[in-house]
Order: sequence, then structure tokens, then C-alpha cells
Amino acid sequence: IQDELQNRVMILTMNESREQTKAIHRLQRWLRTLDGQQARQEWEHIRRVHKNAQRLLRPLEVINPYACSLTFIDDKTRTRRDQLKYLTLIDAIALLHQYQRPVKSYTSRGREHQYIEVELDDIEIANRRASEILGRSLDELPPHTRTFLCLLDDIVSEDCTKQNKSRADYRFTRRFLCDRIGWSYDQVRVHIMRLVDLEYVLVHKGGRGQQCVYELLYDGKGKDGKPFMIGLIDVESLRKDTGPSI
Repeated sequence: IQDELQNRVMILTMNESREQTKAIHRLQRWLRTLDGQQARQEWEHIRRVHKNAQRLLRPLEVINPYACSLTFIDDKTRTRRDQLKYLTLIDAIALLHQYQRPVKSYTSRGREHQYIEVELDDIEIANRRASEILGRSLDELPPHTRTFLCLLDDIVSEDCTKQNKSRADYRFTRRFLCDRIGWSYDQVRVHIMRLVDLEYVLVHKGGRGQQCVYELLYDGKGKDGKPFMIGLIDVESLRKDTGPSI
């Protein structure tokens, strides 16, 4: 799929492993049993309840008072559309909770508009769902590159803590990593370029006669094997604020 088309949709991949096929076969056989038939009837009942619940939703506007505090990866132009998917996901989650929220209103050009507001719990749920839908997994990396990435993450975390610097402002060079990690220059070069291609690391071109420096976009997530998304703000940091950003 071309990039211009790919970033207009959410792509869901299928598990084509043999284990997944076995699981599907087991479910197909189980559905032919009495327990399976009873479960099928229960599933149909749940679907009807969900459809009826959706019919009760009002077409309210959704206002996100935390929008200006949110973050999103910005190294590629296609993320302009990806962020809209993320923001729309937050709106959808808030809309589903409209009966648990006070309905507010504002007037524009003599017309009253009703709306509900996004809460931090909505953003927390959206971050998890975005990771599952739009995210990636460390399994896509070759073993040695994954090891290199974890070592790099440890170095950046340690130095940023010591220097009281944000990760977005931290820069490093290949030679620096050779000295800190103890790997050869060729090894570091291969793994850095692989991480750049996969958008875990961002390269900042040096000026004339200056060497390139790099920024680590990866924020340490996904080490438990779960999919993750780079660049989303930690909701706990928003909770510590006295109020939403204006």
C-alpha cells in the first residue's frame, strides 16, 4: 500500500501462525457442542445489547482540555494524519462515556452547542488502544539490534537523569556509543542505521564539516513483548499537573 493511502486508514494485521490456526480449529469444533451453541446465543444477546446502547448515544461535541499537552511523534509528514487518528480515538472513547459526564454548552453565533469533556482516563485508554492498533513490537528487531537498543535506552535514561535533561533534547554520536557500549564502530553503525530506518532513532544532519548526531525516539516501552507506540505522553505526568493546559 502506498504511504499516501496507508496513513488514511488503520491497518489490522492477521495472525497467520500455526498456533492461531489450531486455536481457530478448536473453537470451530467447540461451537458444534451444546456448550458452544449456548455460548453463541449469549454472544448474539451481547451484540444486541451493544447495538442498542450505541443507538442511545447523542451526537454531542467532544472538547479535549488536555489536547495542547498531548505529544505525538513528528519525524515524518505522515504523522500529521496519524495524530488525527489518535485524537479521534480519544474523542470516541469520551463519547461512549457521555452518560457518565456532565453535558456542558457554549453559544456561537446565536446557536447553542452541547458538549462533553475528555478526561484523563479516556487518554489513558486511548494510549493503550493506539499501541495495539498503530503501535509496533520489539520482535520486529533482530536480536543484536534489540540488545543494542536496550543498551542505548539505558545510556540515554542515565545521562538525562544526571544532566536533568529531557530525552528529546539529548543527542549522541556513533563514536560516543562505541566508547560507552564498547562495541566496534562497524557494529554501532549497522545497528544505528537499522534503528533509523525503523524510526526508533532520528538523525540530525550536521552542518558543513560537522558530524551527524542522533536522537533516541524510543522511550523504553515494549520490553514486556507487548506492542507500543512511540511519542505518546505519559498520562501520569498529566495527572500531576494542577489542571489541563490552556
